[in-house]
Amino acid sequence: MQELPIYVTNYLRKFGLTKWRLEISSYKLFQNIIVIPAIQESENLPRLLASLLKCDKQLFSKTLFIFVINNLKSSSPEIKEDNLRLLQYLRCILQRKAVDQLSREIIAVGMNIGVINASSPGLEMPDKDGGVGYARKIGMDLALNYFDYSSPQSKILACLDADCTVSPNYLSVLNEINEKKYSAGYFEYEHLLPEDDEEKSAIITYEIFLRYYVLGLKFANSSFAFDTIGSTMFCDAESYIRIGGMNKKKAAEDFYFLEKLAKITEINKISSAKVFPSSRRSWRVPFGTGQRINRFFAGTHDEDSLFDLKSFEVLKLWIEKFFSDGVLTAEEYINHAEQIDSSLANFLLKQSFPEAWTKIIIETNKVDQLQKQKFFWFDGFRTLKLIHYLRDASYPMVNMFDALDQLLAKYDMKIEHSNSVALWQTQFEYLKVLRNLTI
Repeated sequence: MQELPIYVTNYLRKFGLTKWRLEISSYKLFQNIIVIPAIQESENLPRLLASLLKCDKQLFSKTLFIFVINNLKSSSPEIKEDNLRLLQYLRCILQRKAVDQLSREIIAVGMNIGVINASSPGLEMPDKDGGVGYARKIGMDLALNYFDYSSPQSKILACLDADCTVSPNYLSVLNEINEKKYSAGYFEYEHLLPEDDEEKSAIITYEIFLRYYVLGLKFANSSFAFDTIGSTMFCDAESYIRIGGMNKKKAAEDFYFLEKLAKITEINKISSAKVFPSSRRSWRVPFGTGQRINRFFAGTHDEDSLFDLKSFEVLKLWIEKFFSDGVLTAEEYINHAEQIDSSLANFLLKQSFPEAWTKIIIETNKVDQLQKQKFFWFDGFRTLKLIHYLRDASYPMVNMFDALDQLLAKYDMKIEHSNSVALWQTQFEYLKVLRNLTI
């Protein structure tokens, strides 16, 4: 085995998860490693594998696909049995024993796969922390051992989900990312539409919500105006280590991961290839796509509403003032916030901004460092908290189409409504426009 660079060994010693091991057919080194958590996915994973087989097969030699088969000790017998079936299937491929046409093709083209068993007795993830973040971390930490550090090329860590699919040029574009030495970013995404009209409306509504929020941040000139969907993320090994690796959160691990990356490097959006996340209902995480679809059908929330655009207008004015070149006192910033919107000033006070900013000024001598501290304090999470606070305090959620019309007007665009088509068709017209605006 190769000798790992000191920065890698230091990270693994300090933060790495060492309980698990990677099962792999032969020891090789790679430029690109894709980590794919899977829990009760024996039916869905073949679709992902089939879509990957449509990629440029010449790139399989430099790419490793790591499948993290995971569950908790407390998971149901059905989940554990399904995971065992998937483990057995992937192990057959590792042993070059074809059990169906798909596995025969995978073996024939030389797709490199690795399997991590985080599901069998004694290897389960801990009940307290175990979830998608923990599973991604297991795979991404172990992946660090299998990069070719002797190569001048970047070492790209990418994430997919077991129930998504990818466009045929996914690996080609991932290789271009490697050659361009992008440190971090994400792929464009589109939820595939189901057959049922109500299910179509559910997933379109959710994707509109996601894209509207990012466009709102973009309108406000926020540095955190990017999508945070786990199956679209990538970063290089150095950046992964610099931020302390993947977090162990059971949900929103993607949000926090990309937010930490944004504080050290540029987040690049890759629009030339796409990931197609699942639009199914799911129990796997407490929020996110699956739970939003569940919520849509349960009718417990008003899903046909969006944040008031006024909230993003407040955010825009605050960003202009706070991130300008000048450095003001905490009191001066609060006074400016009061002039923008009293709820903004109240939010800053509730977030202990005066105390935090005063301490930052005392401890930071250089102006450029103060600008960085602004970025660290008013980060993506605090931005989201401000939008939620404005929603609750001053600007309640508004009708979806009203909010979209107001936002599109900022881009000199308008969509005509029609009562002669199904609701999902009208929603989809808006979604297509949003997709183009967020490219």
